[in-house]
Amino acid sequence: MMRQPIIFIGMHRSGTSMLGQLLDSLGLFSGVSKDENNEAIFFQYLNDWLLRQCGGRWDTPSTIEYLWGNEEILALTEDYARYLLDSPRAIQFLGLRRYIQMGGITRLHIPWGWKDPRNTFTLPFWLRIFTDAKVIYIERHGVDVAQSLRLRSQEELINATQKYRKLQKLAPFRPKREGFLDSPRCLSLKGGFSLWQEYVDQSAKVTQHLGENRVLKLKYEEVLENPVLHLRMCAEFCEFDVSDQKLESLTASIDSSRAYSYRNDPE
Repeated sequence: MMRQPIIFIGMHRSGTSMLGQLLDSLGLFSGVSKDENNEAIFFQYLNDWLLRQCGGRWDTPSTIEYLWGNEEILALTEDYARYLLDSPRAIQFLGLRRYIQMGGITRLHIPWGWKDPRNTFTLPFWLRIFTDAKVIYIERHGVDVAQSLRLRSQEELINATQKYRKLQKLAPFRPKREGFLDSPRCLSLKGGFSLWQEYVDQSAKVTQHLGENRVLKLKYEEVLENPVLHLRMCAEFCEFDVSDQKLESLTASIDSSRAYSYRNDPE
C-alpha cells in the first residue's frame, strides 16, 4: 500500500531547503540522490521537463498553464511520469536496495516526499498521480528573496566572466550551450521580486481547494523566531512522533537574525 507523499512548495530562497533538511532529520525520506539545495534529482528532472514542454523554466514558470489546457498531451505526460516512477530510473530516488524491496516509488510505504520550488507550478500535475498528497508551503519576505537571488546571480556572473576570459580561445571549438547567467531576470531586485510574486500567487492558487488537513502554511520569519514550535507543527502534520529534546537539538543552530534582513540594508 502506497503512502502519500509530502510535497514542498514555495519560492526559491525561501527556506524550503532548511525545512526539508529538518524533516529529513525527523525521518522523512526525500531521495538518495540530491543536489546542493537538497532537491531530489529524479523529481527535479521531471519538473524541469514539465516546464520545458511549454517553453518555461524555474524563472519563467507561468507558461506551464498551456499544458493543463490540452488533455491529450497531459494524458501522455502523465503516462510517461507514471512509467518512470516504477521503472529502473526510480533507483535514482530510491537507491538500489529500496527499489529491489519495493519495486518503485508508487509502492513506498514509509514517510516520504520531495522538495523543489518548481512544485509550486507543477503541483496540479502531481496531484493527478498522488491524489491525497499533503503539501507544505513556506513563504519568505519578497525583498529578502530578491536580494538573495541577486547576490547569487552576481557571484555566478563574476565566476562565468573569469572562466570565459580564461577559455575564450576555445570558443570556436567548444561553443557555449548555456548563457553566462542562469537567470538574468534575477540579477535585479525588481526581477527577483516579480518572480517571487508569481510564486506567491501560484501557491495560493494551487492550495485554495485543498483542505486544511492537507496543507501546512508557514512563514519563514516565524519559523526562525520559534523553530521548535513550527518544527513540532511539521512533525505532527507528517505524523511523526518526536520528543521536544530532539526538536530543540535539531533547531539549535538556526539563526534568527536572518529574518527580515532587508531592514538592515539602506538600499
